[in-house]
Amino acid sequence: MESDMMTEADMQRLISSLVIHGGIDGDERTGAVSVPIYQTSTYRQKELGINSGYEYSRTGNPTREALELLINELEGGITGLAFASGMAAITAVLMLLKSGDKVIISSNVYGGTFRVLDKIFKNYNIEYEIVDTSNLAEFEKQINPKIKAVLIESPANPLLTITDIKGVSEIAHKHGALVIVDNTFMTPYLQRPLNLGADIVLHSATKYLGGHSDVIAGLVVVKDEGIGERLKFIQNATGGVLSPFDSWLLIRGIKTLTVRMDRHIENARHLVEFLKNHEGVTKIYYPGLPENEGYSVHKQQAFGPGAMISFVLSDEYDIKEFFRSIKVITLGESLGGVESLVSHPASMTHASIPYEVRQKVGIVDNLIRLSVGIEAKETLINDLENAFKKARK
Repeated sequence: MESDMMTEADMQRLISSLVIHGGIDGDERTGAVSVPIYQTSTYRQKELGINSGYEYSRTGNPTREALELLINELEGGITGLAFASGMAAITAVLMLLKSGDKVIISSNVYGGTFRVLDKIFKNYNIEYEIVDTSNLAEFEKQINPKIKAVLIESPANPLLTITDIKGVSEIAHKHGALVIVDNTFMTPYLQRPLNLGADIVLHSATKYLGGHSDVIAGLVVVKDEGIGERLKFIQNATGGVLSPFDSWLLIRGIKTLTVRMDRHIENARHLVEFLKNHEGVTKIYYPGLPENEGYSVHKQQAFGPGAMISFVLSDEYDIKEFFRSIKVITLGESLGGVESLVSHPASMTHASIPYEVRQKVGIVDNLIRLSVGIEAKETLINDLENAFKKARK
């Protein structure tokens, strides 16, 4: 999948080293192995028009810069940018569009992405269209001169639908549209969209990159210098930047990304085996299952299945009782932390999407999304088994 024909093992070895030594490795002045937190708003200037490279922390901060260089190396881009949240990152990217432009979004994406397009950008005459991007023929039919960008998730949230990133990129570029990929679920350890043809990759870094449920952050990487300059201008002009302390927290979280992801995936595989054979589950969504639609495409473009699982609870089970009965796994928003999290997409992450749209794409009321943590897998299975037993009608 790499242009230089890197094997999966080569890529994972590279990323495993980059997460620790990429970007700015330590502090040259003092020898500190951890990048310092430059908790400052402004900088002393030598004289008029001459500074040390920094003048105001909204515009640039050394700790944030270390993070931006790190994510840029990890994703193989030309420019990295750090924002105060995943939604701030998505909003900045969408600001590349102009009035009259239209964006295509995948048929199941994060509810916040849908909401910002439907409730905010629509007010500025920027339209969107929901398209099944996993179907390349259908996707190509929807492309027209108004489409200036395509925003996809693969795997998508919450049904883990797979989109052929390379295929979508080739079609979109033929028609002059940018391709934006939300890589939150995969991280650069498992998937590198820029190498597959995408123009922009973004992350809710709150999730796997931070990994400890203690920081809210968003990251963007681009492979075109011109787009990078435009986004830097937007970042500085609108001001949704990540703070120095949160930048440092994120750098610290990224250092353990690869070992955490390996454990997340190991646990997820065991839980999938448990769930797919359980009478309380009528449908399971997981990119690592050969019977999962999109399995072969995902295997071609990613280095692993990830640790997100969605499943439909049988009507023979009380979903409220199921959530009440879980004790180890946490009922809560978000994903990608060391702790396992379970959520109800229809009323939580995707509540902003109209009911009829949710039903049409498959986000049904008894759909459950599970972010598998790094606890002992036996503990997680026992917790789920207990919840199934208590929820049986």
